[in-house]
Amino acid sequence: MIIYTHNDCLLKFNGQSHPERKERLESIISSIKSSDLNVEFKDSPLVKLDILSLVHPKKHIENIFNNIPKNGIVGVEKEPYADTMLCPNSKSAILRSCGSGIAACDDLMTKNERVFCAVRPPGHHAETIRANGFCFVNNIAVAARYLQKKYNIGKVAIIDFDVHHGNGTQEIFYKDKSVVYGSSHEYPLFPGTGAENETGVGNIFNAILKAGTKSKEFHEIFEKKVLTPIEKFKPDVILISAGFDAHKRDPLANINLESTDFFTITKKIVEIANAHSKGRVISFLEGGYDLQALSESIIEHLKGLKTHI
Repeated sequence: MIIYTHNDCLLKFNGQSHPERKERLESIISSIKSSDLNVEFKDSPLVKLDILSLVHPKKHIENIFNNIPKNGIVGVEKEPYADTMLCPNSKSAILRSCGSGIAACDDLMTKNERVFCAVRPPGHHAETIRANGFCFVNNIAVAARYLQKKYNIGKVAIIDFDVHHGNGTQEIFYKDKSVVYGSSHEYPLFPGTGAENETGVGNIFNAILKAGTKSKEFHEIFEKKVLTPIEKFKPDVILISAGFDAHKRDPLANINLESTDFFTITKKIVEIANAHSKGRVISFLEGGYDLQALSESIIEHLKGLKTHI
């Protein structure tokens, strides 16, 4: 298994006490390196702008980069969610976060390697022309479009178990039957999207989790509302938006999963990939804001990714 990451992703600064902080990535890398998992680390490359434009108009990307300050930090949104911040080092972090997914696609398709992208900023809240929820570029959406364009992949499934709904990913693929998006998320909660009646063209599957949901109920809902329709779709590739903020320790939500639940979730996804997708899976880091929970859950996730290779 390959892990893409880069030191530039540590330089992205969102302000003191901001939950999306460099320590998240530091704890992940430390946890992986101290584990007995056999993985190969690679540096995330810079994504090319023409690849970004598979999802985001060039003018939109230019506007983001033109707003990067020379000093300090600046928000790109208005209240009440004015916490998507740019700093002087944002450009390289954004480009490498997305570039990791492109390199992962190449490794997946040419070497049959499963890949985890341990990068920040995350991506699943980024809409076509809107940065949102700590996200500027939708890393997983760009990867999906790249797979379709370069490798002629017909059907892509995106499975998102971050506790916050991936409004960006849903918006990008809402009318595209070639991409199925399945999400489990607490509702109501930021960003306020992800109701069960948001179904796109029959390709969007939203699984609602009530505050206080525990492991047993979660797995029942996830199996029925997300995994079953994904399996019926029979995707050629599965991409995972891997957020770990449904953990009971996470400060930004109210779901009560254990670290080991992320092994179970991932193993079930891999079983679908083995049955229908030639085992092809790429995972992208999204949320998760308690460092202990994040470190533990990442290891369980990677163990799940390595099953049946």
